Amino acid sequence: MTGTTPSATAPSHPAGPNPADVGPHWPAPLATRPVDATVTVPGSKSLTNRYLVLAALADGPSRLRAPLHSRDSALMVEALRQLGATVTEVPGDGSFGPDLEIIPISLDAVAADTAIDCGLAGTVMRFVPPVAALRRGESRFDGDPHARKRPMGTIIEALAGLGVAVNASDGGPASSLPFTVHGTGEVRGGHLIIDASASSQFVSALLLAGARFTEGLHLEHVGKPVPSLDHINMTVAVLRGVGVAVDDSVPNHWIVSPGPIRAFDQRIEQDLSNAGPFLAAALATRGTVRIPNWPAETTQVGDLWRGILSAMGATVTMDGGTLTVSGGPEVKGGDFDETSELAPTVAALCALAAGPSRLSGIAHLRGHETDRLAALVAEINRLGGDAEETADGLIIRPATLHGGVVHSYADHRMATAGAILGLAVPGVEVEDIATTAKTMPDFPQLWEAMLAQGPAADEDTAGGTQH
Repeated sequence: MTGTTPSATAPSHPAGPNPADVGPHWPAPLATRPVDATVTVPGSKSLTNRYLVLAALADGPSRLRAPLHSRDSALMVEALRQLGATVTEVPGDGSFGPDLEIIPISLDAVAADTAIDCGLAGTVMRFVPPVAALRRGESRFDGDPHARKRPMGTIIEALAGLGVAVNASDGGPASSLPFTVHGTGEVRGGHLIIDASASSQFVSALLLAGARFTEGLHLEHVGKPVPSLDHINMTVAVLRGVGVAVDDSVPNHWIVSPGPIRAFDQRIEQDLSNAGPFLAAALATRGTVRIPNWPAETTQVGDLWRGILSAMGATVTMDGGTLTVSGGPEVKGGDFDETSELAPTVAALCALAAGPSRLSGIAHLRGHETDRLAALVAEINRLGGDAEETADGLIIRPATLHGGVVHSYADHRMATAGAILGLAVPGVEVEDIATTAKTMPDFPQLWEAMLAQGPAADEDTAGGTQH
């Protein structure tokens, strides 16, 4: 890659959200030549967990084909089992594990009190409480230590507004994990006003269960704009696909008609967001990566990669359902708005770019698995980079990077960002690479298999030169 002139001394930044060595360091492979690989990634976490919730509330048994098998999806499966659903693994035709057959929850039955482990999965801690409200019995929710810091007040207040009792472990009012939902077997529904500016998952959580509310649901958002609207659009599309009537014609209003959720047999698309680090490898090494079976139409936010990577200097083509990304002579910086969960991968490429970059519209990432904005600044700067936070994003300037440890903060996307940097910067190690199992089991093996593909080349022609 073309080198860049080191910038002036980077400003001092906070150390970030409590980095800690909690696992062995993974030496991130340095690319000794341009990557030339075809990669298939596991199923979409967002789609898998949405369909699991709907299957648990459906009017008959459902089947998920080629679902994601990861920590987040396993937590969702176990949560729904605790609420009374039967989830069985059955042989599938995919390379990433079995299919799932789901027998829904019997909401009329009196259920035993249960405990739900949310781990660090936002979809579990937000999507499952409205489901628990529909059954008879107490459901206690808790998760990993950092899960107790994630924004939860909106979903708790929403349930209270629907007449559902929710309290903290001491019996008082709840505002975060841990808390207990006291289900009575039905939720009235109707018009509900919330502020979902902290996470689009609050909207999706209520929409997914809304058809089973007695009066359906008219959900209204008031406040700052809802982030990640693409994820809400995904939820609406999934609901319509199983026969639920949703009216989203008025901005910030979603009306879900009461009625059954039709049982289904659904194949899960591969996770386009998780394809991002592999596609980024094409730019970081001046190589080529192909992703087969890229959907022609999709609700996944990861489809934005086609435009983002093109703007960063890649050649992006789609032919016969295969997305091909080839890196240019350098990574280009630029302005990137509302990259959502793609931001850590975009930021890693920006740290390798020949020009400055600004990422905006991502203030909500401060409430994800970790404070991703602070974490990205801390880890890019730890390697000699020049990054700083803004009110709603990041500024990243060209700088010469050096080796070092990239901390993951138990955040899968921080770990994969470290792997991308390691392609171009010698001596990068990623702390706790195992955290990638949250959404992408066997990531290290998939990463190394990608680098092992393609014709051999001399190291002198490699894409391992750092910026």
